[in-house]
Amino acid sequence: MAAGALLELTRNAVDVLPRGELERKLALGRPLRVKFGIDVTAPAVTVGHAVPLQRMRAFQDAGHIGVLIVGDYTTRIGDPSGRSAERPILDEEEIDRNAQTYFEQAATIVDRERTELRFNSEWLGRLDFAGVLRLTRTLTVARLLERDDFAKRFAARAPISVSELLYPLMQAYDSVAIEADVELGGTDQLYNLLAGREVMAAYGLEPQV
Repeated sequence: MAAGALLELTRNAVDVLPRGELERKLALGRPLRVKFGIDVTAPAVTVGHAVPLQRMRAFQDAGHIGVLIVGDYTTRIGDPSGRSAERPILDEEEIDRNAQTYFEQAATIVDRERTELRFNSEWLGRLDFAGVLRLTRTLTVARLLERDDFAKRFAARAPISVSELLYPLMQAYDSVAIEADVELGGTDQLYNLLAGREVMAAYGLEPQV
């Protein structure tokens, strides 16, 4: 791929990890599956979602497939990234109301025709307990506690619920379910994005970038 085209795909990106892996995937010559997930914690997509959605559009314009995941299931836990305490839990009616508006808002940026809209309740809601146990074997507690926010709370003896520990695994399982090649996210998501690589490898899939 020409350097200019790669630059357009990664414009405004703080980092692309692992280095060189995106170029290798692009050289495969097939449409890549580019994932971006949004938890429905508010009635509207935020300004912070704009850059990942713009990068998704850049990939789509280059012939790739955008997979927009509405985190209707993970919202029941709430992303612990950057949190000093557990997020308040939304009720299911509020989650459903928020979810209904997200795609229409995101579609003002992404290409509707090259976007798969998925709700992670499709696969997380079907996981039985044996499936959950298999998922929990893909990362250790020590690895989970490497997260800066978890490490700070653990050191301060602040509560960390088991459901919060499961959140990175659930986000990673989204990547397994859709067989993501690339995942887009903010810098606060770095731990979750890298965990996704480990979990995909544990399920015998090529890890995402």
